[in-house]
Amino acid sequence: MSWSDLERLVADAESSPALQQVLRQCHSRQELLRTARQLGYRLTRADLQNAWLEHHNAPAVNGADGADRWAAGGS
Repeated sequence: MSWSDLERLVADAESSPALQQVLRQCHSRQELLRTARQLGYRLTRADLQNAWLEHHNAPAVNGADGADRWAAGGS
């Protein structure tokens, strides 16, 4: 169920500037997980890792937008 919560968080963030602002304040994966959980999203570290891998392995979709932000170990 947590993967669906990640998808819901992304969809909610895309439509909510306030949520985007809150998420921008997260400087690590751990902080992102804690914030998402406080907001009612049931995410796991594995969800974030899988999402990053999926995003990283789709270079045609990726731009130079900082996709590696979470790759450097901001756990």
